[in-house]
Amino acid sequence: MAEPRERFPASSRLRRTKDFQRASRVARKVATDHFVLLLAPRRPGTIADSARLGVTVSRRVGPAVTRNRVKRAIREWFRRTHIQIDPQLDLVVIARPSAARMLGREIARELGEAFE
Repeated sequence: MAEPRERFPASSRLRRTKDFQRASRVARKVATDHFVLLLAPRRPGTIADSARLGVTVSRRVGPAVTRNRVKRAIREWFRRTHIQIDPQLDLVVIARPSAARMLGREIARELGEAFE
């Protein structure tokens, strides 16, 4: 059974449209060659035990297999590093079409560098 710090529970995910829209409005944007990161503080008064992740990978990135591979790599990076991220933060990662050609470890490296 996985240790608790290695899990990626539903409470660590952004799912609702209004959460994505709010992050888009108030976030600090960090752009890389292959991704755009939106770093948004949670609403005041929100009690959080961990940061939350939202992933956007449009059809411009490629067919479903490619989009899903990119999303899996992003979620894996977050799963491994979320304990280092402020729990009062919502993070949205938007993949650019060029992300389709990246390997998982390259995605992790670029996101790690961008987040610092």
